[in-house]
Amino acid sequence: MSNTRSGLTRRQWLAGSALALALPARPAWALETIRQGFQTNIWGMPTYYLLKSGLLEKRGIKFEEFAVPSGNLTMQQMVARQVDLGTYAAQSFIIGHDKGGLVAIAQIETVGKTAQVVTRKDLNLTKVSELKGLKVANQTGSSVGNIFVDVIAPAAGLKKGDFQEVRMDVNNMVAAMAAKTVDAMVNVEPYNSIAVAEGIGTSIMDFSQLDKMPVFMAATPDFVDKSPETVIAYLKCWQEAARDFKDNPGKVADVIYAFFTSKGYAMSRETFAKALAKVEVNPGFPSDLVPGLQKDAEVLLREKKISAIPDWKKALRPDLWAKASS
Repeated sequence: MSNTRSGLTRRQWLAGSALALALPARPAWALETIRQGFQTNIWGMPTYYLLKSGLLEKRGIKFEEFAVPSGNLTMQQMVARQVDLGTYAAQSFIIGHDKGGLVAIAQIETVGKTAQVVTRKDLNLTKVSELKGLKVANQTGSSVGNIFVDVIAPAAGLKKGDFQEVRMDVNNMVAAMAAKTVDAMVNVEPYNSIAVAEGIGTSIMDFSQLDKMPVFMAATPDFVDKSPETVIAYLKCWQEAARDFKDNPGKVADVIYAFFTSKGYAMSRETFAKALAKVEVNPGFPSDLVPGLQKDAEVLLREKKISAIPDWKKALRPDLWAKASS
């Protein structure tokens, strides 16, 4: 009897040992699938490059893509918990934190030079103050839209109602300018460069004069809490992508240029290069973010777009980037 029991126990032990060796405790495929949001203007292209680079797959991260015209739409998807991760500028991030507790896990780029006020070339306008009484295309609720309405227009002496705000997606604005259904647009790259290159518009200012405009990779708190391991592996992929932007810009440009031409934009490589050069891609987590965010939050609070100034210790998660870097 005892020999039989001993033999069975030994076989069970051997089988169990083989199974343990075959199944690692935390295999790569155990990481969560990411629902990645990104905007199809130039701000979202570093994220698009990451998705097409193969870097996520190398670390065992699966993903689903959610492309939208501008980042404030990604933010809304994240507040509704339809998307886990997405990029947008400070204003949209602050609103997203206020409405849905979204947290910043990295700064991906600065884009102040890409955001511009472009007027119809035939109008020969040179100053924002000259937009009084005119039709201005604006992606209402976007970071760029908020900055124009809350900061730039008032600084130029324009009150609400002094110009007609025409609500429109950024990717439709150049056509509207060409058709003369609007007189100006508040837009981002590559649409500004396209309008200028085609002789439709004249850029009269860019936002870098006021704000470098950091663009953040934000995450839902639910996703961070559920799988911090996935977030850290994801940030490691961003560190590798950063090296491509620095050391192999031609490869990066080819991927992004192919995206826009596949969408039907007739844009020369020269025009595209000018647009992409305005994006400063340097993923990381700068230590001096709070003063700028505080200033943006105070404007949003004044305009009743948020309910309170965020607690930055909760809204910003530099600890995740630090773990990815260690």
